[in-house]
Amino acid sequence: MRMDLSPKIGLAGVQWMFFILTNTVVVPLTLGHVFHMPTEQIAFTLQISFLLTGAVCMLQALFGHRYALMDGPSGVWWGCTLSLASSAALGGTDPASVGGGLAAGFLLSGLMMIVLGSLGFIRVLRKLFNPLVISVSLFLLAAQLMKNFFVGMLDIQEDGLLNPPVAGLSILIALFVGVVYLKGRGWVSNFAMLFGIMAGWIAYALLFPSAGGLQLQAGAEAVLFPWGRPKLDIGIALTSLVIGFINMSSTVTALNAAEKLYGQKSTESQYKRAFLITGLFTMIAPVFGLLPFGTFASSLGLLESTKILQRSALVIGGALFLTLGLIPPLGTLFSQLPVSVGSAVLFIAYLQMFGTAVRSIRGTVFDSKTIYRIALPILLGISIMNTPALAFMGLPVSIRPLASNGLVVGILVSVFLELAVNWSRLEKESKSGSS
Repeated sequence: MRMDLSPKIGLAGVQWMFFILTNTVVVPLTLGHVFHMPTEQIAFTLQISFLLTGAVCMLQALFGHRYALMDGPSGVWWGCTLSLASSAALGGTDPASVGGGLAAGFLLSGLMMIVLGSLGFIRVLRKLFNPLVISVSLFLLAAQLMKNFFVGMLDIQEDGLLNPPVAGLSILIALFVGVVYLKGRGWVSNFAMLFGIMAGWIAYALLFPSAGGLQLQAGAEAVLFPWGRPKLDIGIALTSLVIGFINMSSTVTALNAAEKLYGQKSTESQYKRAFLITGLFTMIAPVFGLLPFGTFASSLGLLESTKILQRSALVIGGALFLTLGLIPPLGTLFSQLPVSVGSAVLFIAYLQMFGTAVRSIRGTVFDSKTIYRIALPILLGISIMNTPALAFMGLPVSIRPLASNGLVVGILVSVFLELAVNWSRLEKESKSGSS
């Protein structure tokens, strides 16, 4: 690939670095606290997270799927891991007790991705994930992310109340990004997200100077498998295989949507290379206490907003992010980006995902019967997302992470409906009945 090193692409690379940062930094911090890791280990894990995420983004853009699509800690796996850890805590046991099972599950999931990818399983996945299932996936992913970003914007405190000053600033940042994107001309509109992060961070520092950032100690010793040595737990292993399958589907969703942006068809070899790289990094992840990796369909929101599709921008962004891992003080500095600022900017950037989901089913006509094809999985998934986690505590631990995940349930229901119902026949009956 010929690298484009123009100022525009260089600036786009910086924007990609912040995009990767805001989607990555909170994950190792959250999991570190959940698994009661010492601050030194969390600092080391954060550093490795920067290194691996930057590297996988560069490898995917150069040799893998060859699109400007970010790879990073899988959101589906994040929800599953937090669910298992919280279940252990509520059951009176140390969350670290499930860590070894999760480590083994991550290894199995990565191996499954590599093996199935090399065997051409993508042909099966592409049949299962038709445009309608992909649209359902994008709708639910957008709903899940927007909910998380909105909560982040409000700076919810431990007592469950929002922080009015921070929430007010977040709303202003979101409005600023929206106005720059809609009213800005040319390259100004393309970098609305970058301008929003920089202006928002400066405003936050001026208005809330006493707000503390990360207080992580440098010079941490490397502890391998910090969640616990891999041990086979049948329940967690089965859950891992299902979540791993859903994680593979996110690659199909992302690449399918990217095809429309790039105006080209993805080849089977692109999928194989993408699964190989993601699978390898997924198997490396538990060694350092990180989540499995996955292709971010949410990258489409950034691409739709900026209209900068060059892979070289992501390569530059990945290289910059990797550099943050190589220079710990620099990584710690950028890790202090306020969550509320990043959430406000991404809230606007990810609105484009809704449009991508709508375009995936352009031309599809729904009637009083076929509307169930899309309404049931989407509304069921959103309903589960808004159900308190405590409501699922009565379910067996082996299925709780799946049943409490609205994104997973919605996608599985959508796939089931596409396989179980002859929608073409219903559409023909509807047309003949109306004629």
